[in-house]
Amino acid sequence: MQKGTNLDREHCVRAVQSKDARFDGWFFTAVLTTRIYCRPSCPVVPPKPENMTFYPSAAACQQAGFRACKRCRPDTSPGSPEWNQRADLVARAMRLIADGVVDREGVPGLAVRLGYSPRQVERQLLAELGAGPLALARAQRAQTARLLIETTALPMAEIAFAAGFSSIRTFNDTVREVFALSPSELRARAPKSASSAPGALSLRLPFRAPLNPDNLFGHLAATAVPGVEEWRDGAYRRTLRLPYGHGVVALAPKPDHIACRLTLSDPRDLPVAISRCRRLLDLDADPVAVDDQLRTDPVLAPLVDKAPGRRVPRTVDEAEFAVRAVLGQQVSTAAARTHAARLVTAHGTPVDDPEGGLTHLFPTSEALADLPPDSLAMPRTRRTTFTTLVGRLADGTLHLGVESDWAEARAKLLELPGFGPWTVDVVAMRALGDPDAFLPTDLGIRRAAQELGLPGTPAALTARAAAWRPWRAYAVQYLWATDSHPINFLPV
Repeated sequence: MQKGTNLDREHCVRAVQSKDARFDGWFFTAVLTTRIYCRPSCPVVPPKPENMTFYPSAAACQQAGFRACKRCRPDTSPGSPEWNQRADLVARAMRLIADGVVDREGVPGLAVRLGYSPRQVERQLLAELGAGPLALARAQRAQTARLLIETTALPMAEIAFAAGFSSIRTFNDTVREVFALSPSELRARAPKSASSAPGALSLRLPFRAPLNPDNLFGHLAATAVPGVEEWRDGAYRRTLRLPYGHGVVALAPKPDHIACRLTLSDPRDLPVAISRCRRLLDLDADPVAVDDQLRTDPVLAPLVDKAPGRRVPRTVDEAEFAVRAVLGQQVSTAAARTHAARLVTAHGTPVDDPEGGLTHLFPTSEALADLPPDSLAMPRTRRTTFTTLVGRLADGTLHLGVESDWAEARAKLLELPGFGPWTVDVVAMRALGDPDAFLPTDLGIRRAAQELGLPGTPAALTARAAAWRPWRAYAVQYLWATDSHPINFLPV
């Protein structure tokens, strides 16, 4: 099936009849006779094909008057991979909506960030998704409300405003309309969740199988900055800087989901925190599509077959990652962590971790831009790279965010002193989220190439890697995994 927004009816019907979970989040099935909408893998008996119609988003289903299925809960399916593998207007808009921009800044704020008029944004979203930015944001608010209703004991009034609703009446009406249950009925039906730390929210983050957690969590744990990140009791934990406050998250891999435990200083940050954690772990990826493409190369096929479903470890803060990429230039992982930890201790924002272990938010670009260059314990050329980067981030002449145009961001990064192809591509891969970023000059990639009999020069390797497009960032993960570096292993 041609996955994407041009829904092929025959293939959609076939996916529903086979209950194919790979297509959850790609499209939604609306049933004309019952007026409910489902994910393709809904466990109930599939409706007759003539009673099915298909929409590219949950918001479009809701706007057309369909209610969410109580059995398969389509609002909790993984997000469409489209929005993390494209850099066009619609994909960038969807990433911003997931990051809560419409709720905080309205449609005009969304349009300003994208560099288009509100009318242009509305028109393109309607054409591709069947719903405009307000409807898409409303669907997200409904999902956030459901999470808070089912996983917390917060009063309904607090949940309404935390989820982004302007009034309790709108909250009640939306929940009834989308879920065909009142908020109190939703809470009564929710399974009793296991106890967690006081004030913490325990959630399940879905993904498309397979998911190999080894390099994903191994990379995050091996490069963790003390005070900001840690690996403890089978979970990666870190602090989060969020629009309304801060948070601490613990993420643990499970066979069919990621266990997520969030502690937030302001519950209004819940949808943004979830969106950033999903992005960090690349949970909306389509591993079958990626692995099928990489398997066409006989050199990569055995690596994929041995451990399919590798994800690209990303970030919750693009500017933070760019700073850390500079700190990691031409030094070991341990040395990069040491440099970052010093900056965190001296210039990070202190936070309280209810479970202990984490102490700070990573310093803002503004805080780092005020540092005297002589206070930085690094070679002069890297000091220049560092101060130029944080200065551009602080004054807004360089912006790295979910809405970034990848080509434009690359060009601006390449203009900075000390930013060569390796640094630009590692930022593109892990911060900007470009699934086709490639690192032919990386030492680990060159070692893997030599071991596997791939071309040894960057130019020749890049030419060979053309067959891996548009998934070269995932090929990097498989090539890195041939090494015994700690980034490739799930911590004990």
